[in-house]
Amino acid sequence: MKKTTVIDVVGLSSSLIGEHTPFLKQYVAQHGLSTIKPMFPAVTTSVQSTYLTGKLPNEHGIVGNGWYDRTDCEVKFWKQSNRLVESEKLYEKAKQADPLFTCAKMFWWYNMYADVDFSVTPRPNYLSDGRKLPDCYSHPASLRDSLQKELGQFPLFNFWGPNANIKSSKWIADASIMVDRWHHPTLQLIYLPHLDYCLQKFGQDLSKISKELNEIDSLVEELVRYFESEGSRVIILSEYGITNVSKPIHLNRIFRQQGWIAIREERGLELLDAGASKVFAVADHQVAHVYVNDASIINQAREVLESVPGLELILNREGKRDYFMQHERSGDFVLMADKDSWFTYYYWMDDAKAPDFARIVDIHRKPGYDPVEMFTDPEDKLVMLKVAWKLLKKKLGFRYLMDVIPLDATLVKGSHGRVTTDKDYHPVFISNFEAANKELEAVDIYSLIWNHLNS
Repeated sequence: MKKTTVIDVVGLSSSLIGEHTPFLKQYVAQHGLSTIKPMFPAVTTSVQSTYLTGKLPNEHGIVGNGWYDRTDCEVKFWKQSNRLVESEKLYEKAKQADPLFTCAKMFWWYNMYADVDFSVTPRPNYLSDGRKLPDCYSHPASLRDSLQKELGQFPLFNFWGPNANIKSSKWIADASIMVDRWHHPTLQLIYLPHLDYCLQKFGQDLSKISKELNEIDSLVEELVRYFESEGSRVIILSEYGITNVSKPIHLNRIFRQQGWIAIREERGLELLDAGASKVFAVADHQVAHVYVNDASIINQAREVLESVPGLELILNREGKRDYFMQHERSGDFVLMADKDSWFTYYYWMDDAKAPDFARIVDIHRKPGYDPVEMFTDPEDKLVMLKVAWKLLKKKLGFRYLMDVIPLDATLVKGSHGRVTTDKDYHPVFISNFEAANKELEAVDIYSLIWNHLNS
């Protein structure tokens, strides 16, 4: 099989390729660019699973970045076990076809326990005293130690949160080059998240994201130059484009007004009790899964949803089939917001009763995706002093709570998940091997990667 490198530049669309991305502009002029028709839902884990299986969510089961586990009665987000993906992966097929084939999976999702030879993914250490320490997980386990010896500790707090920046993508890029030099995998899958941050914070405002565009452009150039010098066929792609939004939709607050949300009050703060709720929503960017635990009110729930401004699609059982979302993990209704809107997980009516995790970066305990985690409170003039004090407490070994995240969803200016976006905002496919300039389906990426390996 032929050496192939796939570089996933999250959030990249043709709308961003121009004066602030000189390398990508030149590379597209040389090799062409194909757009990928957004699949539903256009979110990270679903799209990556489709790219690597050639299947859609009704078959591979990844209906979003998170969903409600009807057995555990818990909302689970950003799980990492590869066994959640219920279809054969491309690298499994490749290994069967060629015993000499090897694969490195560098930060692509569902990384843990994947049937690959080398893998690295974020994995913090949660200490018993409440601290969260930056770290990553690798296979083999010794790979983590070798990489961190050379590159320093994985910069987790630059990977997500208010301090997210190019440092995390740079670490991933450097680690990917090291893995190639040490192990020479046939296929390497590299995930560069940098654009995801600035685009969700600022939307498609080039006056605010030009620096970030230039940074990711330089990093992509470094990777492409290296891997091409090693004789690799190179694919640059993205999972979705990000478009401007201005209207958060608080579905769980709407359901709470109907008396359908069950709340537990602990220490004066409110926790969503999903298993006891009659109806609740799991928010995921511009997509939401609505679970109806009380079947007797499913028609009433539909009527309420039809009255909510900002919804473009309300998929019931038949509608889910049309969008290949008929899987047991999907909600009883699956929603898509209109072009200006996105969904929050907020369920409290009074910010004073918001749970403690609402004001921190906590991607696993929140019953939905929260892009506001990328901000600190703009109304708090002393916020950076508070951050410094909390970091000092951390260094001294004391318990601390980095509760600096605001509760203002209007801060978010970019989102994704929809399928009805303009072509300029579609994800892209660029290759130094296969002719481009056409429109692709998400399921086509599987075959294209396979062709790069085998043609």
